[in-house]
Amino acid sequence: QVQLVESGGGLVQPGGSLRLSCAASGSILSINAMGWYRQAPGKQRELVATITSGGSTNYADSVKGRFTISRDNAKNTVYLQMNSLKPEDTAVYYCNADLMVTLIVRRNYWGQGTQVTVSS
Repeated sequence: QVQLVESGGGLVQPGGSLRLSCAASGSILSINAMGWYRQAPGKQRELVATITSGGSTNYADSVKGRFTISRDNAKNTVYLQMNSLKPEDTAVYYCNADLMVTLIVRRNYWGQGTQVTVSS
């Protein structure tokens, strides 16, 4: 089985910054992609940013220019650097991993979520 351990959430003022981390561990052959999703109160979960094994990134329009996704392949860890935070960024942020557990078996996993609150 695979575990996704998230950290870095918290309370920040508008304009502030946070860096989220997500480390994947367990029976992993390789990672196809990792990413971050978020869910605000009363809204459905949405994609924030993803990064593939080839290094391609994808961002929601609402975070482009403010958030940066990166990875440390040696640690099976993905990061989300969040700058110029806005109250609208307040949500539970979930880490996601799309990975190969064998050469032929592909699985998707979610972290428990970490709360990000942007408020003055």
